[in-house]
Amino acid sequence: MQTQLVGVGLAIVGFIGTILICGLPMWKVTAFVGSNIITAQVFWEGLWMNCVIQSTGQSQCKAYDSVLALPQDLQASRALICVSIAVSVVALGLTVVGARCTNFLSRDRLAKANTGLAGGLVFILAGVLCIIPVSLSAYGIITGFYNPLPTSERRGELGASIYVGWASGALLIIGGGVLCGTYRC
Repeated sequence: MQTQLVGVGLAIVGFIGTILICGLPMWKVTAFVGSNIITAQVFWEGLWMNCVIQSTGQSQCKAYDSVLALPQDLQASRALICVSIAVSVVALGLTVVGARCTNFLSRDRLAKANTGLAGGLVFILAGVLCIIPVSLSAYGIITGFYNPLPTSERRGELGASIYVGWASGALLIIGGGVLCGTYRC
């Protein structure tokens, strides 16, 4: 039972991290320093908004105006992260029903074990759904940074949400794997 609780704990931490990366605008970070240090600005780009932080400490965030005007990779990342969160909620429900420390399905051990196993598998699916958009966004940021042709868009670097997203996806996969390993049919 302790192993199940460890698996659930890891998966819940990954679930919380997925919620964080969905809301925080730190996917792509771009710094602009003019000829004078007073004009330094940091640009944050996320799934839902852009933010500008000036060297004076003033910050300004603006939500994207139109969903259709967004790049396709950003639209896909939005969708996959939201689906990952929804799938994690389903996995959490299945895991609670199938956990040995609950009284759900207590008369049918096979159904309880299968429900818990399904919860673990769905957590693994949620982790994959989290890692895919994070990795695609990281690929786009890195290729844009090393693009030798001058473009109108600023060269950005990987933001904190990318790293948190990778860790969250890994925790969801590891937690789901631990849960799958605890059920023997």
